[in-house]
Amino acid sequence: MSEMRKVAMAGSILLLAALMMEAREIQAGCRSNDAGTEGSWFFADESIMGTNVRIELWHGDAEYACAAVEAALAEIRRIDAAMSPYVETSLLSRMNRDARFGPVPVGHELFALVAQSIEYSEASKGAFDVTYASAGRYYDYRKRLRPDDATLEEALPAIDYRHLELDPEEQTVRYAHEGVYVDLGGIAKGYAVDRAIAVLRARGITQASVGAGGDSRILGDRRGEPWVFGVRDSRQREDMIAILPLENAAVSTSGDYERFFEADGKRFHHIIDPTTGDSAREVRSVTILGAEATATDALSTSVFVLGVVSGLDLINETSDIIVDGDGRVHVSAGLMDMAPRKTAPETGALASADVY
Repeated sequence: MSEMRKVAMAGSILLLAALMMEAREIQAGCRSNDAGTEGSWFFADESIMGTNVRIELWHGDAEYACAAVEAALAEIRRIDAAMSPYVETSLLSRMNRDARFGPVPVGHELFALVAQSIEYSEASKGAFDVTYASAGRYYDYRKRLRPDDATLEEALPAIDYRHLELDPEEQTVRYAHEGVYVDLGGIAKGYAVDRAIAVLRARGITQASVGAGGDSRILGDRRGEPWVFGVRDSRQREDMIAILPLENAAVSTSGDYERFFEADGKRFHHIIDPTTGDSAREVRSVTILGAEATATDALSTSVFVLGVVSGLDLINETSDIIVDGDGRVHVSAGLMDMAPRKTAPETGALASADVY
Protein backbone atom coordinates (compact mmCIF):
# COMPACT_ATOMS: atom_id res chain seq x y z
CA MET A 1 0.00 0.00 0.00
CA SER A 2 1.44 3.40 -0.97
CA GLU A 3 2.26 6.00 1.65
CA MET A 4 -0.33 8.31 0.07
CA ARG A 5 -2.99 5.64 0.39
CA LYS A 6 -1.99 5.08 4.00
CA VAL A 7 -2.44 8.76 4.71
CA ALA A 8 -5.76 8.54 2.87
CA MET A 9 -6.98 6.18 5.55
CA ALA A 10 -6.02 8.60 8.24
CA GLY A 11 -8.58 10.69 9.93
CA SER A 12 -7.33 12.25 13.09
CA ILE A 13 -4.38 13.06 15.25
CA LEU A 14 -3.86 10.89 18.30
CA LEU A 15 -1.27 12.01 20.77
CA LEU A 16 -0.14 8.83 22.56
CA ALA A 17 2.21 8.51 25.55
CA ALA A 18 5.51 6.97 24.49
CA LEU A 19 7.45 5.64 27.48
CA MET A 20 5.28 3.00 29.12
CA MET A 21 6.85 3.22 32.58
CA GLU A 22 5.00 3.13 35.83
CA ALA A 23 4.21 6.69 36.88
CA ARG A 24 4.54 7.98 40.42
CA GLU A 25 2.38 10.74 41.84
CA ILE A 26 4.24 13.85 43.07
CA GLN A 27 1.28 16.07 43.98
CA ALA A 28 -2.44 15.50 43.63
CA GLY A 29 -2.95 14.73 39.95
CA CYS A 30 0.70 15.35 38.99
CA ARG A 31 2.76 12.29 38.14
CA SER A 32 6.23 11.50 36.88
CA ASN A 33 7.80 8.71 34.86
CA ASP A 34 10.89 9.07 37.08
CA ALA A 35 13.17 9.05 34.06
CA GLY A 36 16.48 9.92 35.75
CA THR A 37 18.62 12.24 37.82
CA GLU A 38 18.78 15.06 35.24
CA GLY A 39 15.04 15.50 35.27
CA SER A 40 11.75 13.83 34.55
CA TRP A 41 8.61 14.14 32.50
CA PHE A 42 5.77 15.35 34.72
CA PHE A 43 2.17 15.15 33.60
CA ALA A 44 -1.45 15.42 34.69
CA ASP A 45 -4.84 14.74 33.13
CA GLU A 46 -8.09 16.48 33.96
CA SER A 47 -11.55 16.77 32.45
CA ILE A 48 -12.07 20.43 31.49
CA MET A 49 -14.06 22.10 28.71
CA GLY A 50 -15.96 18.88 28.14
CA THR A 51 -12.86 16.92 27.16
CA ASN A 52 -9.66 15.41 28.48
CA VAL A 53 -6.88 17.91 29.05
CA ARG A 54 -3.31 16.69 29.39
CA ILE A 55 -0.27 18.73 30.40
CA GLU A 56 3.19 17.18 30.11
CA LEU A 57 6.54 18.87 30.67
CA TRP A 58 10.20 18.21 31.43
CA HIS A 59 11.92 19.68 34.47
CA GLY A 60 14.58 18.84 37.01
CA ASP A 61 12.59 19.87 40.09
CA ALA A 62 9.47 17.90 40.94
CA GLU A 63 7.81 20.55 43.09
CA TYR A 64 8.43 23.30 40.54
CA ALA A 65 7.27 21.10 37.67
CA CYS A 66 4.01 20.14 39.33
CA ALA A 67 3.33 23.75 40.26
CA ALA A 68 3.76 24.65 36.58
CA VAL A 69 1.42 21.84 35.53
CA GLU A 70 -1.21 23.06 37.99
CA ALA A 71 -0.82 26.67 36.82
CA ALA A 72 -1.44 25.60 33.22
CA LEU A 73 -4.50 23.58 34.22
CA ALA A 74 -5.78 26.50 36.30
CA GLU A 75 -5.55 28.77 33.27
CA ILE A 76 -7.66 26.37 31.22
CA ARG A 77 -10.20 26.14 34.05
CA ARG A 78 -10.34 29.95 34.16
CA ILE A 79 -11.06 30.17 30.44
CA ASP A 80 -13.72 27.48 30.70
CA ALA A 81 -15.40 29.37 33.55
CA ALA A 82 -15.52 32.51 31.41
CA MET A 83 -16.34 31.07 27.99
CA SER A 84 -18.46 27.97 28.50
CA PRO A 85 -22.07 28.24 27.31
CA TYR A 86 -22.91 25.51 29.84
CA VAL A 87 -21.80 27.51 32.89
CA GLU A 88 -24.62 29.87 33.87
CA THR A 89 -22.25 32.35 35.50
CA SER A 90 -19.84 32.58 32.56
CA LEU A 91 -19.38 35.81 30.61
CA LEU A 92 -20.47 33.97 27.47
CA SER A 93 -23.71 32.80 29.10
CA ARG A 94 -24.40 36.35 30.22
CA MET A 95 -23.77 37.55 26.68
CA ASN A 96 -26.16 34.94 25.30
CA ARG A 97 -28.85 35.97 27.79
CA ASP A 98 -28.58 39.74 27.54
CA ALA A 99 -27.01 40.80 24.23
CA ARG A 100 -30.33 40.60 22.40
CA PHE A 101 -31.56 43.46 24.59
CA GLY A 102 -28.57 45.73 24.08
CA PRO A 103 -24.77 46.01 24.27
CA VAL A 104 -23.20 43.77 26.94
CA PRO A 105 -19.74 44.50 28.40
CA VAL A 106 -17.76 41.27 28.06
CA GLY A 107 -14.21 42.27 28.99
CA HIS A 108 -11.11 42.39 26.83
CA GLU A 109 -10.42 38.65 26.57
CA LEU A 110 -13.86 37.46 25.47
CA PHE A 111 -14.29 40.51 23.24
CA ALA A 112 -10.97 39.79 21.50
CA LEU A 113 -11.85 36.12 20.91
CA VAL A 114 -15.27 37.00 19.48
CA ALA A 115 -13.60 39.57 17.22
CA GLN A 116 -11.06 36.98 16.11
CA SER A 117 -13.88 34.53 15.43
CA ILE A 118 -15.48 37.08 13.11
CA GLU A 119 -12.19 37.40 11.23
CA TYR A 120 -12.23 33.64 10.59
CA SER A 121 -15.87 33.91 9.54
CA GLU A 122 -14.96 36.53 6.97
CA ALA A 123 -11.93 34.59 5.71
CA SER A 124 -13.99 31.39 5.32
CA LYS A 125 -17.00 33.17 3.82
CA GLY A 126 -19.13 32.13 6.77
CA ALA A 127 -18.08 28.48 7.01
CA PHE A 128 -16.74 29.26 10.46
CA ASP A 129 -19.49 30.96 12.44
CA VAL A 130 -19.85 30.98 16.22
CA THR A 131 -23.57 31.72 15.84
CA TYR A 132 -24.00 28.18 14.48
CA ALA A 133 -25.19 27.39 18.00
CA SER A 134 -28.44 29.22 17.27
CA ALA A 135 -29.39 25.86 15.73
CA GLY A 136 -26.63 23.66 17.18
CA ARG A 137 -27.93 24.03 20.74
CA TYR A 138 -30.99 21.96 19.80
CA TYR A 139 -28.89 18.82 19.21
CA ASP A 140 -28.23 16.38 22.04
CA TYR A 141 -25.71 13.76 20.92
CA ARG A 142 -25.89 11.73 24.13
CA LYS A 143 -29.65 11.44 23.93
CA ARG A 144 -29.57 11.07 20.11
CA LEU A 145 -31.87 14.05 19.64
CA ARG A 146 -31.96 16.51 16.74
CA PRO A 147 -34.19 19.49 16.00
CA ASP A 148 -37.24 18.96 13.83
CA ASP A 149 -37.64 20.82 10.54
CA ALA A 150 -39.77 23.56 12.07
CA THR A 151 -37.20 24.29 14.78
CA LEU A 152 -34.38 24.43 12.23
CA GLU A 153 -36.36 26.70 9.94
CA GLU A 154 -36.97 29.09 12.81
CA ALA A 155 -33.35 29.00 14.00
CA LEU A 156 -31.55 29.37 10.66
CA PRO A 157 -32.04 33.15 10.21
CA ALA A 158 -30.21 33.70 13.50
CA ILE A 159 -27.06 31.99 12.19
CA ASP A 160 -24.99 34.83 10.79
CA TYR A 161 -21.85 36.28 12.35
CA ARG A 162 -22.90 39.66 10.96
CA HIS A 163 -25.61 39.73 13.62
CA LEU A 164 -22.83 40.34 16.17
CA GLU A 165 -22.29 44.05 16.72
CA LEU A 166 -19.01 44.82 18.48
CA ASP A 167 -17.94 48.10 20.04
CA PRO A 168 -14.12 48.05 20.44
CA GLU A 169 -14.04 51.13 22.65
CA GLU A 170 -16.64 49.89 25.11
CA GLN A 171 -15.73 46.19 24.73
CA THR A 172 -19.40 45.30 24.26
CA VAL A 173 -21.29 42.83 22.11
CA ARG A 174 -24.88 43.20 20.91
CA TYR A 175 -27.02 40.67 19.05
CA ALA A 176 -28.81 42.38 16.17
CA HIS A 177 -31.24 39.52 15.53
CA GLU A 178 -33.68 37.53 17.65
CA GLY A 179 -32.59 34.01 18.58
CA VAL A 180 -28.83 34.47 18.19
CA TYR A 181 -26.79 32.13 20.39
CA VAL A 182 -22.99 31.94 20.44
CA ASP A 183 -20.80 28.94 21.18
CA LEU A 184 -17.01 29.34 20.95
CA GLY A 185 -16.40 25.59 20.84
CA GLY A 186 -14.65 25.87 17.47
CA ILE A 187 -11.94 28.19 18.79
CA ALA A 188 -11.95 28.35 22.60
CA LYS A 189 -10.14 25.05 23.22
CA GLY A 190 -7.35 26.10 20.89
CA TYR A 191 -7.17 29.44 22.67
CA ALA A 192 -7.03 27.70 26.05
CA VAL A 193 -4.17 25.50 24.82
CA ASP A 194 -2.24 28.59 23.68
CA ARG A 195 -2.82 30.29 27.01
CA ALA A 196 -1.58 27.21 28.89
CA ILE A 197 1.58 27.20 26.78
CA ALA A 198 2.05 30.90 27.59
CA VAL A 199 1.78 30.11 31.31
CA LEU A 200 4.42 27.39 31.01
CA ARG A 201 6.76 29.65 29.05
CA ALA A 202 6.42 32.37 31.67
CA ARG A 203 7.65 29.84 34.23
CA GLY A 204 10.70 28.97 32.17
CA ILE A 205 9.45 25.64 30.82
CA THR A 206 11.06 24.88 27.44
CA GLN A 207 9.77 21.39 26.65
CA ALA A 208 6.08 20.64 27.04
CA SER A 209 2.89 19.41 25.45
CA VAL A 210 -0.64 20.68 26.11
CA GLY A 211 -3.64 18.87 24.67
CA ALA A 212 -7.36 19.54 24.98
CA GLY A 213 -9.46 17.17 22.93
CA GLY A 214 -8.52 17.58 19.29
CA ASP A 215 -6.35 20.63 19.91
CA SER A 216 -2.72 20.37 20.96
CA ARG A 217 0.42 22.44 21.02
CA ILE A 218 3.98 21.45 21.72
CA LEU A 219 6.78 23.56 23.13
CA GLY A 220 10.31 22.70 22.03
CA ASP A 221 11.36 19.14 21.31
CA ARG A 222 11.31 16.01 23.43
CA ARG A 223 14.85 15.82 24.84
CA GLY A 224 16.64 15.99 21.49
CA GLU A 225 13.97 14.19 19.47
CA PRO A 226 10.78 15.51 17.89
CA TRP A 227 7.39 14.98 19.40
CA VAL A 228 5.72 12.40 17.19
CA PHE A 229 2.09 12.69 16.17
CA GLY A 230 0.42 9.55 14.90
CA VAL A 231 -2.41 9.89 12.39
CA ARG A 232 -5.15 7.33 12.90
CA ASP A 233 -7.84 5.97 10.63
CA SER A 234 -11.12 7.81 11.19
CA ARG A 235 -13.22 4.64 11.04
CA GLN A 236 -10.75 2.04 12.37
CA ARG A 237 -9.71 4.04 15.40
CA GLU A 238 -7.27 1.43 16.72
CA ASP A 239 -5.10 1.74 13.60
CA MET A 240 -2.35 4.35 13.41
CA ILE A 241 -1.39 4.88 9.79
CA ALA A 242 1.10 7.73 9.47
CA ILE A 243 3.42 9.62 11.78
CA LEU A 244 4.50 13.28 11.78
CA PRO A 245 7.58 14.46 13.73
CA LEU A 246 7.03 18.00 15.03
CA GLU A 247 8.61 20.66 17.22
CA ASN A 248 7.13 23.98 18.36
CA ALA A 249 3.85 23.42 16.56
CA ALA A 250 0.10 23.28 17.05
CA VAL A 251 -2.17 20.54 15.74
CA SER A 252 -5.97 20.49 15.55
CA THR A 253 -8.32 17.84 14.23
CA SER A 254 -12.03 18.24 13.54
CA GLY A 255 -13.86 14.99 12.87
CA ASP A 256 -17.29 13.41 12.68
CA TYR A 257 -16.47 10.37 14.80
CA GLU A 258 -16.42 11.36 18.47
CA ARG A 259 -19.68 13.16 19.29
CA PHE A 260 -22.29 11.77 16.96
CA PHE A 261 -25.26 9.49 16.51
CA GLU A 262 -26.80 7.88 13.46
CA ALA A 263 -30.44 8.10 12.44
CA ASP A 264 -32.29 7.63 9.16
CA GLY A 265 -29.07 6.56 7.46
CA LYS A 266 -27.25 9.78 8.36
CA ARG A 267 -24.50 10.66 10.81
CA PHE A 268 -25.40 13.62 13.01
CA HIS A 269 -22.31 15.15 14.62
CA HIS A 270 -21.33 18.39 16.35
CA ILE A 271 -19.73 20.24 13.40
CA ILE A 272 -22.63 22.24 12.02
CA ASP A 273 -22.86 23.76 8.55
CA PRO A 274 -24.09 27.33 9.20
CA THR A 275 -26.00 27.38 5.92
CA THR A 276 -28.19 24.40 6.84
CA GLY A 277 -28.09 24.04 10.62
CA ASP A 278 -27.33 20.37 9.94
CA SER A 279 -24.09 18.41 10.30
CA ALA A 280 -21.51 19.03 7.56
CA ARG A 281 -20.95 15.75 5.72
CA GLU A 282 -18.56 16.18 2.80
CA VAL A 283 -15.53 15.10 4.82
CA ARG A 284 -14.81 12.82 7.76
CA SER A 285 -11.96 14.73 9.33
CA VAL A 286 -9.56 17.61 8.89
CA THR A 287 -6.16 17.93 10.55
CA ILE A 288 -4.38 21.28 10.53
CA LEU A 289 -0.79 22.03 11.57
CA GLY A 290 0.32 25.54 12.43
CA ALA A 291 2.06 27.79 14.92
CA GLU A 292 -0.83 28.48 17.33
CA ALA A 293 -3.74 26.31 18.42
CA THR A 294 -6.26 29.15 18.28
CA ALA A 295 -5.72 29.34 14.53
CA THR A 296 -5.53 25.59 13.87
CA ASP A 297 -8.72 25.04 15.89
CA ALA A 298 -10.70 27.61 13.90
CA LEU A 299 -9.23 26.54 10.57
CA SER A 300 -9.91 22.83 11.07
CA THR A 301 -13.57 23.65 11.69
CA SER A 302 -13.66 26.03 8.71
CA VAL A 303 -12.18 23.49 6.30
CA PHE A 304 -14.42 20.70 7.59
CA VAL A 305 -17.48 22.77 6.71
CA LEU A 306 -16.08 24.06 3.40
CA GLY A 307 -15.21 20.61 2.10
CA VAL A 308 -12.27 19.49 0.01
CA VAL A 309 -12.04 21.96 -2.87
CA SER A 310 -12.95 25.17 -1.07
CA GLY A 311 -11.10 24.06 2.05
CA LEU A 312 -7.84 23.54 0.20
CA ASP A 313 -8.31 26.87 -1.54
CA LEU A 314 -8.52 28.51 1.88
CA ILE A 315 -5.41 26.97 3.42
CA ASN A 316 -3.34 25.31 0.71
CA GLU A 317 -0.16 26.97 1.94
CA THR A 318 -0.56 25.51 5.42
CA SER A 319 -0.08 21.87 6.41
CA ASP A 320 -3.28 19.89 6.47
CA ILE A 321 -4.89 16.55 5.70
CA ILE A 322 -8.51 16.29 4.61
CA VAL A 323 -10.21 12.91 4.57
CA ASP A 324 -13.38 13.03 2.50
CA GLY A 325 -16.61 11.12 2.99
CA ASP A 326 -15.31 8.18 0.96
CA GLY A 327 -12.09 7.94 2.94
CA ARG A 328 -9.91 9.50 0.25
CA VAL A 329 -7.16 11.82 1.39
CA HIS A 330 -6.45 15.31 0.10
CA VAL A 331 -3.13 16.76 1.24
CA SER A 332 -2.31 20.45 1.10
CA ALA A 333 0.73 21.81 -0.72
CA GLY A 334 2.16 22.83 2.63
CA LEU A 335 2.07 19.28 3.99
CA MET A 336 3.74 17.84 0.90
CA ASP A 337 6.94 19.55 2.05
CA MET A 338 7.04 17.32 5.12
CA ALA A 339 6.41 13.70 4.17
CA PRO A 340 4.77 11.61 6.92
CA ARG A 341 7.21 9.21 8.55
CA LYS A 342 6.31 5.58 8.79
CA THR A 343 7.94 4.88 12.12
CA ALA A 344 8.77 6.93 15.16
CA PRO A 345 12.37 7.48 16.27
CA GLU A 346 13.40 5.11 19.03
CA THR A 347 13.74 7.83 21.66
CA GLY A 348 10.94 10.02 20.40
CA ALA A 349 7.52 10.20 21.98
CA LEU A 350 3.89 10.48 21.18
CA ALA A 351 2.06 12.99 23.33
CA SER A 352 -1.35 12.12 24.70
CA ALA A 353 -4.82 13.62 24.15
CA ASP A 354 -8.31 12.64 23.21
CA VAL A 355 -9.56 13.83 19.84
CA TYR A 356 -12.88 15.07 18.54
